[in-house]
Amino acid sequence: MDAALVTGGTGFVGSHLVRLLLERGVGTVVVSGATGNPGSVADLRDRVTIERSDIGVFTDVLRLVDKHRPQTIFHIGAMLAPACDDDPEAGIRANALGTYHVLEAARLFGVRQVVFASSLSVFGGASLAASVVDDDATTRPNAIYSASKLFSENLGLTYRRLYGLDFRGLRLPNVNGPGARTHGYLEYFNKAIEESVAGRPYSIYVEPHVRIPILHVADAARAFYELSQAPQVSIKTVNYAVLGPRPAPTAQELVNAVTQVVPGAKLDFQVNSQVSRLIDAAGGLNFDDRYARSEWGWKHAFGLSQIIDSFAKVAKGV
Repeated sequence: MDAALVTGGTGFVGSHLVRLLLERGVGTVVVSGATGNPGSVADLRDRVTIERSDIGVFTDVLRLVDKHRPQTIFHIGAMLAPACDDDPEAGIRANALGTYHVLEAARLFGVRQVVFASSLSVFGGASLAASVVDDDATTRPNAIYSASKLFSENLGLTYRRLYGLDFRGLRLPNVNGPGARTHGYLEYFNKAIEESVAGRPYSIYVEPHVRIPILHVADAARAFYELSQAPQVSIKTVNYAVLGPRPAPTAQELVNAVTQVVPGAKLDFQVNSQVSRLIDAAGGLNFDDRYARSEWGWKHAFGLSQIIDSFAKVAKGV
């Protein structure tokens, strides 16, 4: 891979991917964000090209791709679920039209590959009766964010068929790790660890039994890279669920694990019933990432204790 473009590359997952691409010897890495602020990659200014580009604006994306002509686009930039609920039009423009803009620019300027950041939320609550939810399960999203992600997946499949674009996607769970700056409905998982390591109390807003699938950010970045490198002949499912530890931990198991690593952690439950039910309806599904594991060898490295330990190491400056 001689040149790569990362949309949303100044954000949490994107910045970790940018660092990984540099470690793996990618010759040219272009980082784009809506503001042009280098954010989490400010220390890499002399090693990457940072561009301002709003993926919801077609001319922005066309100029960006035409200027740099990357071989691979990692399309990670997106508006998160709560913001999409607050402004559905902006959410659709960023997450649905944004993907169309990326795919069409890739077609027009001969980009070989687009690797897309999707979400397990595409399954919604439609598969509650299923014993296992894998990439063959019913997708019936019921939110602007998840509906836009599913639209993007299907549009990518269409570009594969019509134009031969090597489109691939990752259906991400809750991605966690030190340094997250964005906030979504699942932020309690990250915050419970982060606040405890910092010596501050934190109240978890879901019921203790609620569980959500998780993935450490270092594993997420590696999943993008490894999917991009997998031989074309191996890619059959195209849009893949990827998971960390299974079964997914409950909120109570999270508390138990944090208190083992951080003695004296002050965690309690102050439940928001509406949010708790919303998360439980989707997060409680029994997800399975067997296609990613069998088709291109996906394996997670961080279990729950390793995830918590990564926060503690950052706090100690290790």
